[in-house]
Order: sequence, then C-alpha cells, then structure tokens
Amino acid sequence: MDQFSVSGLEQMMDRILDLGVVFGVKILAALAVFILGRWVAIALRNFLEKSMRRTAVDETLITFTTNLSYIAMFAFVVIAALAQLGIQTTSFIALLAAAGLAIGLALQGSLSNFAAGVLMILFRPFKVGDYIEGGGTAGTVREIQIFNTILLTPDNKTVIVPNAAMTGDKIVNYAAQGTRRVDMIFGIGYDSDIDRAKGILWDLLKNDSRILAEPEPVVVVSELADSSVNIACRPWLKASDYWTFYFDMTENVKKQFDANGISIPFPQRDVHIYEQKSTS
Repeated sequence: MDQFSVSGLEQMMDRILDLGVVFGVKILAALAVFILGRWVAIALRNFLEKSMRRTAVDETLITFTTNLSYIAMFAFVVIAALAQLGIQTTSFIALLAAAGLAIGLALQGSLSNFAAGVLMILFRPFKVGDYIEGGGTAGTVREIQIFNTILLTPDNKTVIVPNAAMTGDKIVNYAAQGTRRVDMIFGIGYDSDIDRAKGILWDLLKNDSRILAEPEPVVVVSELADSSVNIACRPWLKASDYWTFYFDMTENVKKQFDANGISIPFPQRDVHIYEQKSTS
C-alpha cells in the first residue's frame, strides 16, 4: 500500500471519527431532551390532574384535559428532540398545522359538541340523576360525555343528544331546586258544594306525608268555566315524589268526590232547534 493510500485512509478515518463525535453529541442531546421533556410532560400532567381534582372538576373533563395536554406537550418534546438532530422542523410544524386545520374543518360539528360538553361540565346546568328537558327531549341524565349527553326517558328509552343541540336550546332542570310545585285543576259541577270539595282536597293533602309544610299548599277556585267550577290545588313536595303523588292524588280525588256526591262534569253544549214556519 503506497503512502497516498495510507494517508487517504487516515483522513477518511479522521473524518468518520469527527462525524461520529458530532452526531454522537447530537444524538445524546436529542435523547436528553426527549427523556427530560417526557418527564416534565408527565409531571405537568400529574400536577394538572391533582389541581383539577382539588377543585372538584368532573372526572370526564379531568381525563380528557390531562390526556390532551400530555399529547400536546409530548409532541413539542418530540419536535425539540428532532431539532437537536439537525432536522428542519419548520416544514414539519407547518405540515402539522395544515393537517390540524383540515381536521378541524372536517370535524367542526364534533368540535362544537366538544366545546359545548366542556362548558356543560364546567358550569353544570344539570348533573347526573337530574330530570331535564333539553335538545328536544326529556329524561333523566345518565351520563355527560365530552360530545354527547345520554338521557333515559320515563318509558326506558336511551336518548343520545349531541351537546351542541343541548346547549343550543333552553334547558329545563326539574331537579335543580330539590322541590317542585304540583299544579292540578279539578272541575266540579255548578250544583256541587264548593266548600265540601275544597275540604276534601285539604284533607287529602294533610294526610299525605309527601306534602311539604313550607311553602304552604294552595286550594282556591281558579275559574268559572263553561261546564265546571275549576278548583286549583297547588301543593309543594320533593322533586322525586312529583309523579307518584300526581297519580295518587288524581285517583284519590275521583274516589272521594264520588263518595261525597261531588260531580265531575264533562264538557256540555246546549243545542237550540228553531222551527222555521213556511210562508206559503
């Protein structure tokens, strides 16, 4: 082997060694950034989770927010590690931004449901177990998800309502206050004793343990209708007792009115027939 070949080989080896040192340092720096960044991302995720739990944030929102924040921080760590290797990340970031924009436009309906779900979890217009009206339906809230709210109707149907539809209309929460007023109208005949009918209603209310003393129930004559004298009965009770009391009260009033000779009239109409005399 001549002198030039040996010299060229030595230069090549020196070059390889120099490149190995340079790239070795970059690889070590990238690994250090990756490991340290991942540790920081995990620590921040755990801190965020503990902070949200201390403020009694909904479990669904805690899981989603912590996972989303971790993914975002981890993506930043990966990009920083690639930059340590000398890889141009500008185009990579631009590509991610374009992909994010495209995905956002394609999933704008889902994103609106997500935003509505976050707002509902934060501001809590209702909670699991409440009976509500919203999104064109009514039922008991079984689950509040990020994109949908699941309701169970009184006839045991499961209704999945998109959160955007739920917040886009009025929400009626029948369980928020804990108590409800039952508005009932009982019609009696014009020839029936009003005082006796009101006394029967008062007795039924006093003997029902579900009726709350405060606010005080109301039993008054509300209207002199076409075929009946209408008596309004408005007691207060726990929201959970509403329907059982409503059905029991309706049945008991009918039985007591019948037993005491109080008539419950049906709509009536008087028809007058006039005979037209012939002029011939």
